[in-house]
Amino acid sequence: MKLELRALSARHPAARAGAAPAVRDLTLNLDAGEQVAIIGPSGAGKTTLLQVLACALPPSAGQLRLDSTAPWQLPRRALQRLRGRLFLAPQVPPLPPRQRVVTAVLAGQLPRLGLLASVRSLFYPADIPAAHAALDRFDLADKLFERVDRLSGGERQRVGLARALVALGPAPDGHRAEPAPAEPAHRAANTGATLLLIDEPLSALDPTRARQAVETLRDAAHSQGATLVATLHQVDVALAHFPRIVGLRDGALAFDLPAAEVTRERLAALYAQHEHELRGDVPPATLLDEGPQPVVMHCR
Repeated sequence: MKLELRALSARHPAARAGAAPAVRDLTLNLDAGEQVAIIGPSGAGKTTLLQVLACALPPSAGQLRLDSTAPWQLPRRALQRLRGRLFLAPQVPPLPPRQRVVTAVLAGQLPRLGLLASVRSLFYPADIPAAHAALDRFDLADKLFERVDRLSGGERQRVGLARALVALGPAPDGHRAEPAPAEPAHRAANTGATLLLIDEPLSALDPTRARQAVETLRDAAHSQGATLVATLHQVDVALAHFPRIVGLRDGALAFDLPAAEVTRERLAALYAQHEHELRGDVPPATLLDEGPQPVVMHCR
């Protein structure tokens, strides 16, 4: 999917009236099949930008075009069909605690299923091999029928990423989503998501799992010809695994460069007054991969 942003601004959904936009005057072009990492300090507008690209949040100014289409000018049903080609993986995946992992992963197929098939899949998962194959890419195949509340924070995050693989549709060989060099970078016939938007996918993962997750997402997106946009706090991972880096600061574009041209000086300017984030010496605020997390229940 091709992305075009022209002088785009957007406010965070929870922002008060009159608040400054979280993303402001942003102009950016991405070709179909590109893989881009967005970096920047906390509050830079990274998550808001992903919500705009996912058509979950309308711009407050400027233009957004996806495959040359202005989403917010479409009729409601056409906009819903377009959203079915987009997949947004939030930093903390919305996984009901009592849900089985297989059901959580196969939820990535729901946009391309009919209503009856979607409801049926909640109770009788039909494509168990697809869920197993996606989980296997993240070393979680043995968790297929576990309940979500019995997983660690890192495992939950990987389940959310496995859902992204399922959202892409069947892999070229039906089982694995490895890149095929002879294939074109973009497939017009892709029946799954053609734009993956991944928000901080590594916040609950150790370095080894983080590298595995990024490589798996990149390979899967490449093999399906999907565009991949990921926000990352781990600058070293972004530079090592993504060919193009977009730096955001205070909602504005600081730079848009090939990874090889992102110098220490540029990073120091981007993270000025936020050097601890650049060094990575502050633990992530999300769930850590240290065993099953308690489920909090509130009684009314």
